[in-house]
Amino acid sequence: MDVYADLLRYRELFSSLVRRDLRAKYKGSVLGLAWTLALPVALMLVYLVVFSVLWKAQATALPDYWLFLLCGLPPWAFFASSLQTSARSLVENAPLIRKVRFPRQLVPLSVVATQLVAFGVMTVIVLVLALWFRPESRDTAWLALPIAVAIVVFVAGLSLAAAALNAVFRDVEFVVAAALLPWFFLTPVLYQLQDLPGAESRPWLVDLIHWGNPLTPAIESYRTPLYAGELPGAANVIYLCVAALVALALGAYVFTSVDDRIASEA
Repeated sequence: MDVYADLLRYRELFSSLVRRDLRAKYKGSVLGLAWTLALPVALMLVYLVVFSVLWKAQATALPDYWLFLLCGLPPWAFFASSLQTSARSLVENAPLIRKVRFPRQLVPLSVVATQLVAFGVMTVIVLVLALWFRPESRDTAWLALPIAVAIVVFVAGLSLAAAALNAVFRDVEFVVAAALLPWFFLTPVLYQLQDLPGAESRPWLVDLIHWGNPLTPAIESYRTPLYAGELPGAANVIYLCVAALVALALGAYVFTSVDDRIASEA
């Protein structure tokens, strides 16, 4: 895993790239990091109105549905923004890559680290809200923090693979952008798995969405201790940890396979 060991060997360069990305992201912004909450809060309000007022969906009968929704958004927002932004990161930094010799994997991983700032802020806010509005979660809410670490590892591996592939095959970033919308609705951010239409008559469909979508165990493991005040399911946690390790290995394998072509084709 020398691909990731370079994060330590070149930690000063990595931190410089992260600072550069953060400055570029919030340059000229009055509110700065406060904007990291704008998208998830706006999404929450929109979905809350659509599902609970216009459609009166079954899922909105949950107590504190707004918090249920908010507890599912941080992992998804972090995943979607990291994957989409990192996919084009090597191409956008092509002039730097061609001029200076350095571990190129630092570029997409610095993008993930930049998005991690927003994920951390959202996680802290959700944690505080859960402790305040869901007293039953006060003993378990802290478990969301190690779960968040596993989610970061998972996202970092996938993001590195997407960035490396997009440097060689430019269609990748468009495929990622197109896949994110249906992927969102196939991930239980807005609903519980057991509330899916036909869940009783088609249990295979629930199992497919649960175990066929690696984000489902991640979000379920993250949200359960925050919202339900229960320990996350062991199967979900094991699945997430294995998926994180597989994603790391996949990212390293894909990157090393195309590393020698990145400078010439990015």
